[in-house]
Amino acid sequence: MNIKKVAEITKLSADTIRYYERIGIIGPVPRQENGIRNFNDRSLNQLKFVKIMRNAGMSIEALKQYIDLIYEDNDATIPARKAMLVEAANEMTEKINNLVTARIYLTNKIDNYYGHMRTVENKLFHDK
Repeated sequence: MNIKKVAEITKLSADTIRYYERIGIIGPVPRQENGIRNFNDRSLNQLKFVKIMRNAGMSIEALKQYIDLIYEDNDATIPARKAMLVEAANEMTEKINNLVTARIYLTNKIDNYYGHMRTVENKLFHDK
């Protein structure tokens, strides 16, 4: 499968996919005789994994470190890998909680717009 098709499937740009391969976030992608990338299921699944981890808020640096630990293929790295996942999950929980709080705040403002918000906005932005 070529990079254009993989970009469509993963919703990642071709440049991002090339970057991930270049820095080792995904393994080397098999190539055709002419040098064109020929993504297989493994490459595609690696990209899907990376996308999920990035969506979870894991930085490129942390993700690279995590994947490097996986490539070590050493059970001694499991506690470190698990700790990285726990940290990412905790950060995501905090982000979710912040978003929920913001949504409640906005919903309250919407629900009370004419009764309260209009007066507050006038005080904030006008001399009324």
